[in-house]
Amino acid sequence: MKTRIIISIVFLGLGFILAAIPQNTTLKYKLTAEELLTEANNSVMFYSPDEVAQLLIQKDPNIRLIDVRTPDDYDKYALPNAINIPLSDLLSETYRDFLDQDVYQNILYSNGTTDAVKAWMILRQLGWENNFVLQGGLNYWAETILNPQAPPSTVASDEIARYDFRKGASQSLGGGSLESTEASVSSAAPKPMVKSTPKKKKAQGGC
Repeated sequence: MKTRIIISIVFLGLGFILAAIPQNTTLKYKLTAEELLTEANNSVMFYSPDEVAQLLIQKDPNIRLIDVRTPDDYDKYALPNAINIPLSDLLSETYRDFLDQDVYQNILYSNGTTDAVKAWMILRQLGWENNFVLQGGLNYWAETILNPQAPPSTVASDEIARYDFRKGASQSLGGGSLESTEASVSSAAPKPMVKSTPKKKKAQGGC
């Protein structure tokens, strides 16, 4: 309950900030501040670390991980196959085809939650869909997936099952190598390049 209250306060503050930003003439906002706050308070944007781990293990082709941290942070550590679109460059035309599309479920992440949620709020206010947020960011990912703590033997069976899943996911996804996202950790996997793709062509003809 306390976490929900804190998240609501954060969203409320960010909502007021976004509502105060004057609309630009290039990208029109599609959602009102009230509509955005409704979505934010319903937490519709979150993928839990367990859900993301499951999708990665299954090699789900429909998800795309997007690291919104700085290139330096991304080079030190990134989730498997994640691409880097820094928050400061979010509205660059270079990245629009990655963020305004209907093919992938984009999952944004940062060290914590704040920067990824900022990115999500901007994209949603523009009306761009299929963008989500890794709940708790890399810090929570490291705590729950990469370095899960064994629960007491007296807890409910579903807690034991959750720990067993996380332990397996940790082994599959390189767990234990990330003590903290602030640490300098190198990833052995090559980073995918962000390449601009041709814009979609509108259908011609018809009534």
